[in-house]
Amino acid sequence: MNQEYFQKLAERLFTRLEGEEILFCSLGGETSDFVRLTRNRIRQAGNVHSAALGLTLISGARQAEGSCDLAGESGPDLLRAIRLLQALRKRIGHVPEDPYLNYSTEPSESQRRVEAELPPVEEALAELIGAAEGLDLVGIWASGEIQEGLSSSIGHRHWHQSNSFNLDWSCYLESDKALKSGYGGFRWDSSVLRSKLGAMRDALHVMAQPAVTIAPGRYRAYLAPAAVQELMEMLAWGGFDLKNHRTQQTPLLKLIRGERHLDPRICIREESSRGLAPAFTAEGFLQPDSVALIEQGRHAECLVDARSAKEYGESVNAAGASPESLALDAGDLSLADVPARLDTGLYIGNLWYCNWSDANDCRVTGMTRFGTFWIEKGEVQGPVKVMRFDDSLYHVLGDRLEALTRDRELILSADTYDGRSTSSALLPGLLVSGIDLAL
Repeated sequence: MNQEYFQKLAERLFTRLEGEEILFCSLGGETSDFVRLTRNRIRQAGNVHSAALGLTLISGARQAEGSCDLAGESGPDLLRAIRLLQALRKRIGHVPEDPYLNYSTEPSESQRRVEAELPPVEEALAELIGAAEGLDLVGIWASGEIQEGLSSSIGHRHWHQSNSFNLDWSCYLESDKALKSGYGGFRWDSSVLRSKLGAMRDALHVMAQPAVTIAPGRYRAYLAPAAVQELMEMLAWGGFDLKNHRTQQTPLLKLIRGERHLDPRICIREESSRGLAPAFTAEGFLQPDSVALIEQGRHAECLVDARSAKEYGESVNAAGASPESLALDAGDLSLADVPARLDTGLYIGNLWYCNWSDANDCRVTGMTRFGTFWIEKGEVQGPVKVMRFDDSLYHVLGDRLEALTRDRELILSADTYDGRSTSSALLPGLLVSGIDLAL
């Protein structure tokens, strides 16, 4: 599916509008390679070509939405789209007026094409299998092109096309012992893959040792970027959108009121300029390259989607209530210096099953599970048995924060439920003077 095909299809639909009707046409498509691996061997490989047309018909203060699949054949696709338009026209008279209906009334255009430097899938997977020889590796590879388009009878013409890869995998040792890792982005680098797998081999060797049992309490800790991502996802759950702020349901309510603050080094942004997610919304609004959500430890701006903008009289700066391209600023801690700076405490590679234990105090609970090690005087002693943490992010990102790493990791979402996700996060690791383990 390409831009020209989509625009021509949309233009034909616009000629069939009646009276004062307004139509927004959206396209979501992908051409993706998917490969599943178990025991470091390819078990399933396939290629997906998909495209779906979304229509939003607007009449006065009413709207009706629907979608249909596209086959890439102009005649059948047009017939399918016309039938959908007719169905929406029949439906719209029976829906109530929408008080928060909001769409851009100014014509606008944009194009963005993000290319990737990738070897053929066969070569990349051959490198992976060779570098992981002897490991019980299970994972999924996803790569290829994602297309998103928007066209309206008002005059919006937007196109986004990005090419990327994402390798999400785990290495199993025995019983409940395993490690998880990932590698994704726009540029394939064999040395990065080998480095990650080498670190995994070393960690699996340590994991084979008897597990260290520690009592509940507060411990110094280093949280790797994958663990930080879990905390950022909790913040994204109502932490940044305007509606939750105005209804005082945000877990960052005390931060907004000025009662609490984070460390001044904590700067969190939504960066649509990164290129994986489109820079326009389904309602035709353009998003800024960057939105400062938390600046120097204090609340800065909210994410404002079209409906919240209408309800609260603000300007649109986001496609939805949660970040799609979140970034946490880097610090000055070298990765090589992490064990020495940690000295004695926990190295936490991942966090699992996170949830709010007290959202009013921004308190999160979850499990350490895989990839957590006990460090003593800068040396790894062994894996730590599964523990539950329960602590406030006002501490972890605030008064107990000691350092952020200089290097950041780009973590792409592995979600494929409704097509390959375009969400991503660019995150450093965190060194904290203490994290509370409850049991």
